[in-house]
Amino acid sequence: MIAAEAIATAYREACLLELRALKPGNVHVFADGHGFTVADFEASAEVSAGPLAAPGRSVGQRVRGAVEATIARVSWNTNLGIVLLCAPLAAAAERPGELFAALEAVLDGLTVADTADVYAAIRCAAPSGLGSAAEHDVAEAPTVDLGAAMAVAAGRDRIARAYGDGFADMRKVGLPALAAARRRGLPEIWCASAVHLAFLSRFPDTHIERKHGRKQAREVHERARRLVAGLAPGPQGLEPLLAFDAALKRDGLNPGTSADFTVATLFCDVLSQCRSGK
Repeated sequence: MIAAEAIATAYREACLLELRALKPGNVHVFADGHGFTVADFEASAEVSAGPLAAPGRSVGQRVRGAVEATIARVSWNTNLGIVLLCAPLAAAAERPGELFAALEAVLDGLTVADTADVYAAIRCAAPSGLGSAAEHDVAEAPTVDLGAAMAVAAGRDRIARAYGDGFADMRKVGLPALAAARRRGLPEIWCASAVHLAFLSRFPDTHIERKHGRKQAREVHERARRLVAGLAPGPQGLEPLLAFDAALKRDGLNPGTSADFTVATLFCDVLSQCRSGK
């Protein structure tokens, strides 16, 4: 079990490290973008950490509290996806035993009350491109637990999909990419960048797909895949990554889902280190 303050610290560390990493198309210290600044995300990390790590809270309560604190501070959605991924991890970290076994128990125990709180958080954040759904729309009172509600959206949103597959993308893509980058001896910010690129080059980003369509998301994914295949890891790749970053931002394309999974991967890594006493 990990204390609430240690969970909050791990979350803040993950958010801030992700901001220091060059993540093409997203906001980072190398370049702002899409009307947001690094300061917006730093403030969001600070105010959302407490509610996200609040001891004994349900997943839904953590999500709602973190999002409402964020909107009160910066007035727009900067971290809904991050919070949706990190809240179950924070709840799992409070439990004894292996982290992913605890995460599975958290996901198995989701309730209708969790759904109501998450729906309220989504309405508060008002993410762009959300639209409406024929089934379990966030504007309506929920009738199913959060796992079932997420399952309906799993085909169009990889964050929703994570609730049903035990965070498989993070376990099979993010954490291995982080470990591989560390074996190369890369600085931590470039390890974080490697995680983002692993997600972006492995799957079409569902944030881009929601806003711009499947064809555009696949095109960005293919561009990322080709870039990564010929890219020198670490600082040597700075110039081509900056060029890719500028091109995506010029076209208004933000691979936000890949960035959200990057934060979750870094958060999970710090939590695992806390568990092992490192």
